[in-house]
Amino acid sequence: MVGGLALSQAQSHQVATPRKTPPVPVPALEKRSREQAQPCGTAAATAAVSARPARSLDEVRKAQARHVKLGLDRSPRHARPLLASCALAGWPGGMELAASIFASLDEPEAFDYNTLMRGHVSGCGRDPAAALRLYVDMLEAGVEPDNYTFPFVLKACAQLAALQEGRQLQAHVVKLGLQHDEHVQNSLISFYGKCGEAAMARLAFDWMEAEERTTASWSALLAAYTRAGLWAECLESFGAMVRDGWRPDESSMVSALSACAHLGAYDVGRGVHCALLRNAAALNTIMRTSLVDMYAKCGSIDKAAAVFDAAEDKNAWTYSAMVSGLALHGDGRKALQVFDAMVREGHAPDAAVYVGVLNACSRAGLLEDGLWCFDRMRLEHKVAPNAQHYGCMVDLMARAGRLDDARALIGSMPTGPTDTAWRSLLNACRIHGDLELAERALQELRRLSAANAGDYVIVADMHARAKNWAAAAALRTEAVDRGLAQTPGFSAVEVHGELHRFVSQDMSHPRARDIYEMLHQMEWQLRFDGYEPDTSEVALDVDEEEKRRVAAAHSQKLAMAFALLSTPEGAPVRIVTNLRMSKECHAYSAMISEIFGREIVVRDRNRFHRFRRGACTCGGYW
Repeated sequence: MVGGLALSQAQSHQVATPRKTPPVPVPALEKRSREQAQPCGTAAATAAVSARPARSLDEVRKAQARHVKLGLDRSPRHARPLLASCALAGWPGGMELAASIFASLDEPEAFDYNTLMRGHVSGCGRDPAAALRLYVDMLEAGVEPDNYTFPFVLKACAQLAALQEGRQLQAHVVKLGLQHDEHVQNSLISFYGKCGEAAMARLAFDWMEAEERTTASWSALLAAYTRAGLWAECLESFGAMVRDGWRPDESSMVSALSACAHLGAYDVGRGVHCALLRNAAALNTIMRTSLVDMYAKCGSIDKAAAVFDAAEDKNAWTYSAMVSGLALHGDGRKALQVFDAMVREGHAPDAAVYVGVLNACSRAGLLEDGLWCFDRMRLEHKVAPNAQHYGCMVDLMARAGRLDDARALIGSMPTGPTDTAWRSLLNACRIHGDLELAERALQELRRLSAANAGDYVIVADMHARAKNWAAAAALRTEAVDRGLAQTPGFSAVEVHGELHRFVSQDMSHPRARDIYEMLHQMEWQLRFDGYEPDTSEVALDVDEEEKRRVAAAHSQKLAMAFALLSTPEGAPVRIVTNLRMSKECHAYSAMISEIFGREIVVRDRNRFHRFRRGACTCGGYW
């Protein structure tokens, strides 16, 4: 531990340190002082040149040579412009020359240390560990850090995910009395967020007085929640930011749109879009891409397409967002058309966009197109397939019924079999009813120590449908003994900007009585049209009447009933569920869309189902 900051052995090698010069005789010192105080001739010209921003590394070297010749190289006042040019311009070799200039200084001040630290955490040649070592040197030299120092060293800690060192720096901040500086506090929030410590980021935010907070403070907090996947907290904080009178900046709105996309909060996302249109002269590519992603994931692929078509400066990320959105909605043909347009526009496809393309083929059942795209990726665009691509191909083949080919592909993966690939095969076994292969897939997931509660439930349910109750019970017991907890199934619906979440047989909602009354009316009307509940997927050893009762109060049906009660006639119903769409809920939703004249959009854990006038966009392929 040096200066109160502990560094690992790997970070202990040398960094640039100021030159230790011998004492200068008093007459010589007086002479040098007079020369520096009254520059004339060449010295004055050199001072003027060094004050101008250098345009290249060669210019800096020439100016530095003149400084050495005139004895000005040790003066921070003359060296600072050169130091800043080298450290911050991003030139190849610039940081090495910056370190050399810094090392020549007699008594560098906090400003000089800050400049070099900033260079180490910015640009393409980043070396955050060097910034931390420089901070330790600063303390050893007796130079007191200022409020500009900590944003740079905290950024270095964030880049290194050095949580312990960052906490020590926070103690330094308090010790120096800088805990109320807005730049330092914002940097602390950002640091904790980038280290995945959203709770600590919130504490750092709460330590700030209301008058100390800025738009940047809120933005850093929202980014911390986004990085941690705390989408509800992100939206709640975004609402608090707006209520407190702050105008969200671009970063805040991108975080809010990302949260809306994951939660399916269409109304809130549309409100953010309206705010952008009111406050921005034009939407940049980042904002348009975020809007495409949000609308697609909130079930409005038409609005996503409208934003996409209106964008004049599309980049590879914009195309990737649109392809992935179309894949979620099962529109494989349209996704392939967008991908072809991307290639024609000269954008080089990367690994991410090919994941979207292969997913689109898988969800639309486009087997031959998927195989062709996989070959095109490898041979034409020279993108090496990774585990995600192979997982998509296994899913594509297995969904199409080619289970043996999918199993053979898993065995030939260069990366080795992955849990994603085996899980894709397991899901396909459920669709096609291949219990033997499902058992093998579960066994391989166990071998990889990757089996989760959902995997056990799939195989247990398959045994239950085959009336193998003992085997089903044994698998569920094994999952419990292994400590694998299954996430409770839920369905959520947004009404007037607020998300309402339901679980099966839920009685906790304030309007539970009205919801169940509506549910009874819905089923009564469906029975007039010949509806009979499909209880084949209710994996319980109970009589048929009990199975019907369980199926009737499914979380998706409860969410649908509440939406029909709470939204105007003809308004779309948008539901998000963490469950896979069952055959019973699929048939039920299709009939409700026709009888009630509503568009019903359901996002299950794999894709979207869009019901209109009794038909679904999935075409029965899911």
